[in-house]
Amino acid sequence: MPAGKENKTLGLLALAGLTPYEEKEGEEYMNDAQMDHFRQLLSTWRAQLREEVDRTVHHMQDEAANFPDPVDRAAQEEEFSIELRARDRERKLIKKIEKTLKRMEDDDFGYCDSCGIEIGVRRLEARPTADMCIDCKTLAEIKEKQLQG
Repeated sequence: MPAGKENKTLGLLALAGLTPYEEKEGEEYMNDAQMDHFRQLLSTWRAQLREEVDRTVHHMQDEAANFPDPVDRAAQEEEFSIELRARDRERKLIKKIEKTLKRMEDDDFGYCDSCGIEIGVRRLEARPTADMCIDCKTLAEIKEKQLQG
């Protein structure tokens, strides 16, 4: 795994207060232990994102002021705009996490939506909401670039 991906994986796990899942020799893919690990990871991640949304709402309510100076007012509006864009991305991520948790309930988690093969524990550690294997995702991105170009 490239260093950037590994750091992102460790960052997400550290954020959730978890250690990476250690696969055991001959272990069945997406067994109860793996499902519990990813369910805990996703649930903790979702809770932390929701806390951040609440914190932003309170911050904006507490810090909202009607500055007489147009430059101060513009700076505050720009700060709030940046925060709202970040929260919008997090809101979309929360929806994706909830979709992934639903897939877990339906016993559809960990398998590629496109070809049906195993996504893999390491890929899911890096991107727990992944719904495609790396090969299908790569092909989808290539097709997307071709359509844009």
